Amino acid sequence: MSRTAAIHRATSETDIRLRLNLDGRGKSQISTGIRFFDHMLDLVARHGAFDLNVAAKGDLDVDQHHTVEDVGIALGEAVQKSLGSKKGILRAGYFLMPMDETLAAAAIDLSGRPRCVFHAKIRAAKVGDFTVELLEDFFQGFAQTAKANVHLRCLYGRSSHHQVEALFKAFARALRFAVSRDRRLKNVLPSTKELL
Repeated sequence: MSRTAAIHRATSETDIRLRLNLDGRGKSQISTGIRFFDHMLDLVARHGAFDLNVAAKGDLDVDQHHTVEDVGIALGEAVQKSLGSKKGILRAGYFLMPMDETLAAAAIDLSGRPRCVFHAKIRAAKVGDFTVELLEDFFQGFAQTAKANVHLRCLYGRSSHHQVEALFKAFARALRFAVSRDRRLKNVLPSTKELL
């Protein structure tokens, strides 16, 4: 059964078309108008082993906020939609991602309850052309529409570039585990409540 989704999110601030295949090969085509953000979304596809296409047009003349947050919202919606009944998935995943002098951690539970906890002290206001404070907005948007617990922490690091990149890689790897299927439990919903 194909675990794919196509999302079109259009507002007065953004127009986003996103396609996701959870069982992909890490291929991506990304265009958001923010080059460093494109690179981070490419990492999500590659490290998550997802196929991800994102074409986003936003009011970047105002600032990057609407584009970054709305892409997070669209990605979360695509994950939620592509999972279907959620039967047979592992449901939760975590990952520690080292990147040179930096270490980042991510834990995700596709619990049906949206919550994002984000802890990262990153010195730079911008990495490349990306506004760093929008990291949390992206992950908050994702958690909301994926209906997931998303916990992210940068434990330490010197390079702001490495810190941001390690967070995205850890997120992708944790999500990869959470959406993975367990053949032994293929008809079982991973919850004693029988509801996710």
